[in-house]
Amino acid sequence: MLDPRKLHLLRELSRRGTIAAVAEAVAFTPSAVSQQLSALEKEAGVPLLERTGRTVALTPAGHLLVEHAQAVLEQLERASAALAAVRGGLSGPLRIGAFPTAARVLLPSALADLTRAHPGLVPMLAEIDPADVSAALGAGELDVALVHEYDFVPPVTDPSLETEPLFSEPIYLTNRPSIAAASGDPWIAAKPGTLCYTMTIRACQAAGFDPLVRHHLDDFDTVLAFAAAGHGVALVPRLAALAPPPEVRLTRLPLSRRTLAAFRRGYGEHPAIRAAVAAFRSAIRVLPV
Repeated sequence: MLDPRKLHLLRELSRRGTIAAVAEAVAFTPSAVSQQLSALEKEAGVPLLERTGRTVALTPAGHLLVEHAQAVLEQLERASAALAAVRGGLSGPLRIGAFPTAARVLLPSALADLTRAHPGLVPMLAEIDPADVSAALGAGELDVALVHEYDFVPPVTDPSLETEPLFSEPIYLTNRPSIAAASGDPWIAAKPGTLCYTMTIRACQAAGFDPLVRHHLDDFDTVLAFAAAGHGVALVPRLAALAPPPEVRLTRLPLSRRTLAAFRRGYGEHPAIRAAVAAFRSAIRVLPV
């Protein structure tokens, strides 16, 4: 009989690439992860890993088992959700991830609604970049997360996750009438590797130029402060520009950012996830987006 806990480790290895990364994600030692994977190979009766020096790769049998592991783990998530629905009365921790703008603007009221409706539930919020959400959900570090997608940036797909659309908001340009008009300006963008950074670069490229990024800032309040002081131009979503400094003029662009709730596949019907999504939607209805 294959152990689902070991299957989870094999799936994490297929995602993260190294035993050390898996160990960090699941709070095990690398030695413990190696021992569990070796035990899984014995249970499977075929080699699942190829070890070359310090590197480890999945064998064809390992990749095949990961595909089946995904289905098994999804069914276990569905079973957990069904049992929670039978028990009734939500209680215990609910680990929520959110990008900073949503954490600041949306979640204070959403979590207040959630705890009023379900006093036994204990929401625990962690700020996280959407690029890191897949790994955090897969490792069980989060139960549900708010993520976003931009025009010009293909959505990140992960077969182990499901998403539910929540709302869309426009993108604004600071202190210029169009992106093309800002081709000679210094730019303020997020750190490379983030979806916000990629959106800025590709939006400028679509306008015919590569932006000169002078400042890398992730906090939109800081971005607007820099734009107000004349240190560059930037693209900001509506939630980040509800109260811009008076020195900042905003031009609405035909671009948008879409916010979604993300959770492990099979877990979406868990009553705590449904309660969280309902609270998100309640908070969204009063937002000026």
